[in-house]
Amino acid sequence: MKKHYKHFNAATTVDAAEAYKKHVEKGGKMMVTLAGAMSTAELGKSLAEMIRNDKVHAITCTGANLEEDLFNLVAHKHYKRVPHYRDLKPVDEKELRKNGFNRVTDTCIPEEDAMRKIEGKIVKLWKEADERKESKLPHQYFYELIESGVLKDEYQIDLKDSWLLAAAEKKLPLFVPGWEDSTLGNIFVSYCIQPKNEEQDIKSFNTVKGGLHYMKELIDWYAKTSAKHSIGFFQIGGGIAGDFPICVVPTLRLDLDRKVPYWGYFCQISDSTTSYGSYSGAVPNEKITWDKIDVETPKFIIESDATIVAPLIFAYVLGW
Repeated sequence: MKKHYKHFNAATTVDAAEAYKKHVEKGGKMMVTLAGAMSTAELGKSLAEMIRNDKVHAITCTGANLEEDLFNLVAHKHYKRVPHYRDLKPVDEKELRKNGFNRVTDTCIPEEDAMRKIEGKIVKLWKEADERKESKLPHQYFYELIESGVLKDEYQIDLKDSWLLAAAEKKLPLFVPGWEDSTLGNIFVSYCIQPKNEEQDIKSFNTVKGGLHYMKELIDWYAKTSAKHSIGFFQIGGGIAGDFPICVVPTLRLDLDRKVPYWGYFCQISDSTTSYGSYSGAVPNEKITWDKIDVETPKFIIESDATIVAPLIFAYVLGW
């Protein structure tokens, strides 16, 4: 990378990697945010190692990325790759659906072997919590499911390649805003509205907490952690996974009147064209006006494919 990546997005990739490495080596912490389909893209192969080596200290992700790492963990052998996905016609897509596949670009997730398998396991945890009138965050059920051991005989990949397993082992702080926008989130809501049997009869929507609860958890984590460490922000993609957590600083500074430090590093990898009006395409300087970062904050924007760039940066930070 240092020899060949000299200009444009390539040069920014090296600069961002060096600044990331310097940030954590100086005792800084790093929040990584996951949008898109990074789990289905098997980013866990490098992200899990970052977690195990204390290069990632918190993750904000979409509900899809939370569950899809688990889907891949238990059903990888049944996934179907479609390298010619750009040539698919609507009738081809319908055929995939008929055969129980849900397509994510070139990769098809098998509904029965992945989604329904996890659904059958996690509903028991939801039901037990509902009966005890307990309320937990979405990822806490995932951690509980992993720690229970009920999935151990179902694992189909090398365990070191699952970022969720690594996160569960580390008890890594996870924040999952908009969890209802996921397969299991949709299923949970359906159980609350119209269960098909007693096992699925969830009485209270409060059994699974939502985004407001996650913001409270994030406020507590940022306030406590930033008192001792500078916290960086490494954003993969746009959308709620990035928008939600970055707002914790202005919330603390402006709404709660707490003098917490700004984010101490900022990097976004996105294929969104730089523009004003498109939040995901806004250049980092715009965030200064929103009290999220400061003039001195090291800031980078890499307009490229995160499935290519993120593993390179992680490898650089790990010294691979």
